[in-house]
Amino acid sequence: MTTDPRQAALTAATTPEPWDVLVIGGGASGLGTALEAATRGYRTLLLEAHDYAKGTSSRSTKLVHGGVRYLAQGNVSLVREALHERGLMKQNAPHLVRDLGFLIAAYKWWAAPFYGIGLKMYDLLAGKLNLQASRYVNRAQALARTPTLKQAGLKGGILYFDGQFDDARLAITLMRSLEDHGGVTLNHAPVVGLIREGGRVVGARFRDDETGQEHEVRAKAVVNATGVFVDDIRRMERSDVKPMLSPSQGVHVVVDRRFLPGDSAIMVPRTDDGRVLFAVPWHDHVVIGTTDTPVPETSLEPRALPEEIDFILSTAAQYMDPAPTRADVRSVYVGLRPLVKAAEGTDTKSLSRDHVIRISDGGLITLTGGKWTTYRRMGEDTVNRAAAQAGLPERLSLTAGLKLHGATTEDLPDHWKVYGTDAEWVQSLPGANQKIHQALPYTEAEVRWAARAEQARTVEDVLSRRLRALLLNAQASIEAAPRVAAILAEELGRDQAWQAGQVRAYTDVAQGYVLR
Repeated sequence: MTTDPRQAALTAATTPEPWDVLVIGGGASGLGTALEAATRGYRTLLLEAHDYAKGTSSRSTKLVHGGVRYLAQGNVSLVREALHERGLMKQNAPHLVRDLGFLIAAYKWWAAPFYGIGLKMYDLLAGKLNLQASRYVNRAQALARTPTLKQAGLKGGILYFDGQFDDARLAITLMRSLEDHGGVTLNHAPVVGLIREGGRVVGARFRDDETGQEHEVRAKAVVNATGVFVDDIRRMERSDVKPMLSPSQGVHVVVDRRFLPGDSAIMVPRTDDGRVLFAVPWHDHVVIGTTDTPVPETSLEPRALPEEIDFILSTAAQYMDPAPTRADVRSVYVGLRPLVKAAEGTDTKSLSRDHVIRISDGGLITLTGGKWTTYRRMGEDTVNRAAAQAGLPERLSLTAGLKLHGATTEDLPDHWKVYGTDAEWVQSLPGANQKIHQALPYTEAEVRWAARAEQARTVEDVLSRRLRALLLNAQASIEAAPRVAAILAEELGRDQAWQAGQVRAYTDVAQGYVLR
């Protein structure tokens, strides 16, 4: 067993000296904000109730994109900003972001010129940070790129380029980057109340979920970046506050790579409900999604509705041959979108994905909305507001050119690439050649690394977010859980009862990802 780094982080977090910036929430927006603050030299603490990217931030469509459909809605400024940030993400985290071709198949004579014009606009808005120019492809070229496209009536298509990434791995990379720049981060540390003095929010109380002990921390600026749960934190300041969000859920199914064996993704520009649908190769599997269903309340583990699964599979069947069926689904995952409330009667798919910052009378800074692609810009905007609000010394943002932890352009093999320059350290640990399950690419060394270097505290932390086993093959991940629990117990100094409890808890969660 190695020394547990959590105690050091807890000691640092609970120092009596007030922090410059306290960020509540360890998803895309919280991590982006905390890294922004730390790189400006502000003393920064981030508290995460569960685990980094536990919620929406690990359940995206895995795209770094400008938002083709926002362009169709006429939101040019949002698209331009997102395309700029897409280019920065690729420069700053080349081990996690890559170019991916997307094919819009044309089955009607007008489709290719119609979509081609819009995608030329997309290229232009990206400016010098554009990835590759969109172009027309004929029928043979379309089938060479995506051999499982339905052939009947296919005329050709438009090929355009966007980015692809691993969302939870980017979250862990941001957490490591934050530590590299002197920030302190703590997961499994839910905020249970805000500290107020003279009507001002001056800190928070949090519980260490591993001991049950509560602690107080003080800060000059407190940022609520808890995604779909921002209203819960806002109610800690004022119980009668009006909710900000109209959450909706997006469902994805994951199937084997044989359903999309080429080197491109498929993009369906207009589904029967007016959304876009993607089929995207990812970690040698295929992610297909998504839906947009308003939900009355937020949940840590949202579940797909049967009609959402049917919609995804029936839409995929219009374009793919062979098409996946329910029996082919390896995992189903659901993310909640933190959509900011609009006027009564507006459907969620037309709500803006732009981010919103609100400051309460007591000074609580709430950041919500937005998407992974613009995480850095969201953080920059929030810290600008927080610094002004708290009277912190004005300092320039450095994150536009900041290489993230592990950044390398070296072409590492298969799944080791997400570790970047850390890969050789991971591979030097015991079990680097021992898989945790034959249906998964991951090794025992990676479990040890997750515990030692990446703050993994539970089997779920490892199998869902440090490794992506839960999303790639939920059943295989359940079968791998006992071995992962045993390695974690060895690393963290836990007993047999802890292991058994961890396997039970993980199995309960993971069963929800298995399509029955």
